[in-house]
Amino acid sequence: MKNLKIKMARMELDMSQEELAKKVGATRQTIGLIEAGRYNLSIKLCINICIALHKYLDDLFWDESYDKEEWE
Repeated sequence: MKNLKIKMARMELDMSQEELAKKVGATRQTIGLIEAGRYNLSIKLCINICIALHKYLDDLFWDESYDKEEWE
């Protein structure tokens, strides 16, 4: 599943993949894989991305298709 939320948040700040990568301590290739949905992120990287993009974890990583009742 593609992570378009990260890409859109990055583009809203007019930030390149390379710039985001430098801010979060990753490579441009890693950011590309994350946006393509082909990379399993650590919680530390998730938090660093949120800080760099001025977003909350829920903004970028919560999938609205999950039903709360499924988890109960």
